Amino acid sequence: MNWTEVTFNELFLGPQKNGLYKPKEFHGSGTKIVNMGELFAYDFIGPQDMKRLEVDGTELERFGVQNGDLLFARRSLIESGAGKCVIVDGLNEPAVFESSLIRVRLDPRRCNPRFYMYYFRDAPGRSAIKEIITGAAQKGIRGTELAKISVHNPPLPAQRRIASILSAYDDLIENNRRRIEILEEMARLIYREWFVHFRFPGHENVNLIDSPLGKIPEGWRVAELGHLLSALESGKRPKGGAADSGVPSVGAENIMGIGQHEYTKEKYVSEDFFASMKKGKVADKDVLLYKDGAYIGRSSYFRDGFPHTKCCINEHVFILRSNDRITQNLLYSWLKEPSTVSRVRSTNANAAQPGINQKGVKGLPFLLPPSGLIVRFDALVEAIMALIVSLAKRNRVLQNSRDLLLPRLISGELDVSELPIETGADDGNGR
Repeated sequence: MNWTEVTFNELFLGPQKNGLYKPKEFHGSGTKIVNMGELFAYDFIGPQDMKRLEVDGTELERFGVQNGDLLFARRSLIESGAGKCVIVDGLNEPAVFESSLIRVRLDPRRCNPRFYMYYFRDAPGRSAIKEIITGAAQKGIRGTELAKISVHNPPLPAQRRIASILSAYDDLIENNRRRIEILEEMARLIYREWFVHFRFPGHENVNLIDSPLGKIPEGWRVAELGHLLSALESGKRPKGGAADSGVPSVGAENIMGIGQHEYTKEKYVSEDFFASMKKGKVADKDVLLYKDGAYIGRSSYFRDGFPHTKCCINEHVFILRSNDRITQNLLYSWLKEPSTVSRVRSTNANAAQPGINQKGVKGLPFLLPPSGLIVRFDALVEAIMALIVSLAKRNRVLQNSRDLLLPRLISGELDVSELPIETGADDGNGR
């Protein structure tokens, strides 16, 4: 299907605009401000927690965002990030946007903003953006150049139908993501209630005693983590660098927590290299710990075939496997506690190149409860962890289905003229 092309600014309700810059003393309170962090973390921006900025009425009017606005990244360290487009959606209070972003407000009489958000995800939109990217060390686009690019302009009913089809997938993905967040918070609250605040079942009948970690329940004791592990190992990478395909090799970019994985940032090792590895192969229910660089102490939990049934780690990651004295659920919950993350980071002894080593990790103090309480905690949390991974798998199916549909819809290969605007999507579980 051949669609007409127009200059992008023909669809604008008003001129594109760069965002607001204010000195540090204005930051910390006031109105929400959309930063680069939100733009690269989300495709739909609105209800998330954000940093805040003191603004006056004139600034709010000039630099405010509203539902349906498109925001583009003015600059990025990598080419794929320059010109990334997101949409403001679900905004629940006033917000402004920072100077590294470009706001485009489209005319709803001529176009559907969601359609164009999807358009700039796919080849036609990205190709147009690439044509205006400049810079060497830092890539970027200019608002004036963005306004001049040529874009496809299908009939408005077709735009609405395409946006509706793709939004159905994204709405299901977002619903699952929110469920995952709630489940993660449930698991954290249970851990903290039992093992931080000591309000575990039967705590009323247990006295507190002194320990190296302060007051702890009687019958509990402080053990070194190394005595509770059956394995603590790191991986490696091939001398010639990563392969183009093969077995996924997990690095810092994918130590993100349970149920989270950035497939677009994966690196690989060859099948032969994987077969030669004596350590660093990920097994079911392995807990992974980031060991050097900017995010020391960040952890993930790979289980139930997510994100892969077969993968390994590189030299920047530790695998932790518990012995029969604790469980992986308890180990992961402990590692996610802010106090634990601080202790992990405190073992760093290298100022030039931050990093932790096996000796430091093994020496971390672990508050060891009685085995019966560990069993009860594990039984309670196991169902939560399993459901988180199940939802993450569903989202992966939905994302793949959406991404297969996206180019066919945006290019006009699929005729949507006969489809109703309200279109449902399978959630990856047959529903």
